[in-house]
Amino acid sequence: GKMETPLIGPARSWNAFNWKGYSLENNSTDIISSSVYGVDNNFRETLLFSSTSKAVDTTLTFVKASQYPYIKVKQEIKDLLNNTPIQTNYLQVKYDPVPEGAITTVGSIPLKDSLEIGEPLRVNLAFKNITPVPFDSVKLFVSVTDPANNTKVLFDGNRKPLPNQGDTIMIDYSFDSQNRVGDNGLYVNFNPAGSQQEQFLFNNYIDKKISVTSDNYAPNLDVTFDGIHILNKDIVSSKPVIVIKLKDESKYLALNDTALFKVRLRLPNGQIQSVRFDNDTLLFTPSPLIPGGNNNTATVTFKPFLKEDGEYELIVSGKDRSNNQSGSYDYRVLFDVVNKPMISNLLNYPNPFTTSTAFVFTLTGSELPTNFKIQILTVTGKIVKEINKNELGPIHIGNNITEYKWDGKDQYGQPLANGIYLYRLVADLNGNKIEKLKASATNTDKYFQSGYGKMYLMR
Repeated sequence: GKMETPLIGPARSWNAFNWKGYSLENNSTDIISSSVYGVDNNFRETLLFSSTSKAVDTTLTFVKASQYPYIKVKQEIKDLLNNTPIQTNYLQVKYDPVPEGAITTVGSIPLKDSLEIGEPLRVNLAFKNITPVPFDSVKLFVSVTDPANNTKVLFDGNRKPLPNQGDTIMIDYSFDSQNRVGDNGLYVNFNPAGSQQEQFLFNNYIDKKISVTSDNYAPNLDVTFDGIHILNKDIVSSKPVIVIKLKDESKYLALNDTALFKVRLRLPNGQIQSVRFDNDTLLFTPSPLIPGGNNNTATVTFKPFLKEDGEYELIVSGKDRSNNQSGSYDYRVLFDVVNKPMISNLLNYPNPFTTSTAFVFTLTGSELPTNFKIQILTVTGKIVKEINKNELGPIHIGNNITEYKWDGKDQYGQPLANGIYLYRLVADLNGNKIEKLKASATNTDKYFQSGYGKMYLMR
């Protein structure tokens, strides 16, 4: 019969071959032939030594491990008389082993299979010597391939030696994925092509596909005038603070460029002006986004001084870093400006009322009244309730509805009788009385005659 060992090695150096056998009977006619073959990196076999002895102890130091990193032993056994094969006591090949290393993710950041656009593609890996045998300087090759099959080599060279078991080489590369939508390839190989002898190479490399997903979601555009979402053709201050916020769901592509916004203003004469980020009128605050966070919001603060009375139109558009528009159409809102401080449309609602009523009114100009209060009177002119500015809650230039709701009680908290009551507004700006605006577009001021309005309490 015939016997052969699997590949033995790889070896840093070869030392000795030892074999000893015994026969099953006396005066045996056993015949044995032992052959030692050197095996190169291409797995070609070359006979190095042969013997017909029943005990072999020979040196292998003459074999160059660099030429033959592996050894295979073959034996052919015959017993033509008794048909009893010779038995093996032991078969030994002594050698100095080569090191063994492996890629490990212990203490490093795992590779993702997919990334959001803009999310950094980070390669954070470790290669560890897991044997007591030292590595010389370890060769490393790292490359990335984009969806268009263009390959970029990030590193191709030697790193430090790993003389002791547990010694580690760390790599940490990071690059932008913004222009890599689709399937990308990452290839990392330590000790490529067996640059130095090693026990195994299968655990030295990573060949991974990483998909980068595109951003197809439109950002959200929000516009307020002095903190209020106005309706079309509302009256606003002649010096409004217009805040334009653009919010995007992307966690990595921060809204940090003024080119993402377009702001235009149509004047009462029909002329449309493009407003630029080159003065204090239009201020840009970039998104404070921390990569991976959820606060991707950029803010534009527009502070125009609208000297001319009339109707204006604000036209705003926004887009995100992936060029998704905030809407199919530009945001447009019409608004009116009256520079002179005046008041109109003073009403209470509901009217009649049973439990409570709020006050509705419109202010014009650019400044809020210095003094502002609403007085409630009987039909004989007796003041039964006075509501000051602080009680009414926040007010602004434009249309207001008070947070305060009058409950039909007098100054002392006593319920008033059912019936008709009058109300009037007392207001001034820096000592100057605020006049009443004749609002031609509405017909509400017919309920507010000679500075008084009428309400009906019906419990």
